[in-house]
Amino acid sequence: MGSRASLNKVMLIGNLTRDPEMRYTPSGAAVCTFGIATNRYYVASDGEKKEETEFIKIVAWNKLAELCSQLLVKGRKVYVEGRMQTRSWETPDGQNRQTTEVVIDDMRILDAKKDFERPAADDSAPIDEPAEEKVSSSAKASEDKKESESKGEVKNDGDESDDNSKKKKAASKKDEEEVDLEDLPF
Repeated sequence: MGSRASLNKVMLIGNLTRDPEMRYTPSGAAVCTFGIATNRYYVASDGEKKEETEFIKIVAWNKLAELCSQLLVKGRKVYVEGRMQTRSWETPDGQNRQTTEVVIDDMRILDAKKDFERPAADDSAPIDEPAEEKVSSSAKASEDKKESESKGEVKNDGDESDDNSKKKKAASKKDEEEVDLEDLPF
């Protein structure tokens, strides 16, 4: 008698081709869809180097969908793991349609977040730190200094105020950081 065992496992590394789209089902379940592109390089029989690109539709559900929607943007490099699924439906005008997609149960971001942060005025240029954060950090530091001077606090030396300033900046940075997917329980 033949074995009934089977396997439907997909592992991909690629770049997002578009920003994720978040929707909710009528029952309230979160669904996030996005596309990724994977590249394959090879040498053809005539010796010419070639590149092939595959475009794959990705679907995430529930908590993973919400995280994908919050953390991913077009261009980010990700690792996704899940299963292949094919769906069929009929359009309002009576045509039959079919699509194949990867329903993921795991996602890892493979690049640095700072490469994909954008300034408010120009959505196309990645920067290290948003301009608003640079301004607010320096403004907050000068406000803290003025406040402590007005209260008559005595500073023994410059090192102590520098240490406090560094601690405050580190704490505010920590509060602003996104959730690391590796720390999550799923």
